[in-house]
Amino acid sequence: MGKTYRILTVPKNFRNIIFLAVVLVLSNCKDAEKQESPTIETALVAAEEAIIWHIKTIHPDGRLIDVKAIDKDGNRYDVKAIQDTKQTSFLDIKAMVGDKQLPVKLLVSGDKYTRVKALADDGSVYDIKALTPEGDTLDVKGVSRTKNIIHIKAISKTGEFYGIKAISPEGRLNDVKGIKINDEQTEELINGHAIYAHVKALPQAGAASNNGRWHIKAIHPEGYVLDIKAFDTDGTIYDVKAIQDSYQRSLMDIKAIVGENGYLPIKMIVSTDEYKPIKAISDNGTLLDVKAIAKDGTKLDVKGVLRDGNIIHIKAINAEGKFYGVQAISPDGELNDVKGIKLHKEDLETETNGQKVFAHVKAIPQAY
Repeated sequence: MGKTYRILTVPKNFRNIIFLAVVLVLSNCKDAEKQESPTIETALVAAEEAIIWHIKTIHPDGRLIDVKAIDKDGNRYDVKAIQDTKQTSFLDIKAMVGDKQLPVKLLVSGDKYTRVKALADDGSVYDIKALTPEGDTLDVKGVSRTKNIIHIKAISKTGEFYGIKAISPEGRLNDVKGIKINDEQTEELINGHAIYAHVKALPQAGAASNNGRWHIKAIHPEGYVLDIKAFDTDGTIYDVKAIQDSYQRSLMDIKAIVGENGYLPIKMIVSTDEYKPIKAISDNGTLLDVKAIAKDGTKLDVKGVLRDGNIIHIKAINAEGKFYGVQAISPDGELNDVKGIKLHKEDLETETNGQKVFAHVKAIPQAY
C-alpha cells in the first residue's frame, strides 16, 4: 500500500429508477456498517494506521511533479494528504516536518493570487512549491474562486496553470482545493496568521449545470424518497435545498428557504445527545427542526450519527432506529452526499447567531 505513518488519531427528475436503485444499494451498504456503531463518538476511539496520499502537480505532458514545503533555510519536506479513517471525502493536507504535521492553508493577502503556506506552532511559515526535475521551483497558489472552492494550481514560468492532485497508494485521485466555509475574508486566525481558506483533498467532481437548487431527500430502503423540510415552532414548513450558485458542485451549502430569496444556514449543533441534532438557524438564533417526512406524515429525525475523521455521516432515523441515507439530487439527476464537515477536532466548530455549531452541513461528491 506504499509508505504509511503510524498516527494517533481521534477517529472514528429522477431520471431513471436504475440510477436511484444503485444509490439505494450503496446507501444501504453504508447504513449496515453504521448500525454496528450506534453513537457519534464510536469512530473516534481507536488509533489507526494512516494511509498517506501523495501530493503532486500534473504536468500537461503527463508527468508528476513533486510538491514540497520549504523552510527559510531551503530545507524541503514532504506534503501529504492524511487518510486516518475510512472516509476519503475530506482529507487534511499536511507538511511532514520531523515528527510534526503542519497544517497547510491559504493566507489572506492582497496579491493577485493567494499564497499557500504550511504553518508552524511558533508562527513561522513554510513555502509550498512544486519542484520540477529540471530544477525549476514553481509557485503553488490559489488562482480563482468558485463560491466555496478556491482552485489551487502550480504556476509555470510562462504563467500556465498545472492542477494539484492527491494520489493514493492504489492510484485513486482527489482534487486539492481551498475550502471557504464563510463569506468573510478571514476564516480564522492560526498562530498569528489570517486564514483565507483551508486546504483539503476532495473527490474529483466535474462542473455541473448551474441548477440553482438541489433537492434534499432521504432514501428509503424500498426505493422511494422522503422529503426533508425545516419546521419552525408554529409548524410552518420550509424547503431545504442545496444551493448551487456557480458551476462547482464540490462543496455546496445546505439552506432552509424562507420566502423567495431568504436563506437560513443549516448546521449540526453541539449537544450531549447520542446523535447530533441538525437545525436551521434564524437571524435571531432561533432553531428550526430539520425532519424527513414519511409517507404517513410522520416526522423522522435527521441527525449526525457517526464521525469518520473530518466527516459526520447524516441519516434520517425511523421509529425502529434504522438509518436512511440523505442525498442532494439535482434537477438533472446528479447526486451528492449530504454530510457534516469538521475542520477542527474540538466539539465547538464555530458559533452562528449565538448557537454553538458542531459541524457544517454540506453537499459533497460521492466517494467510493
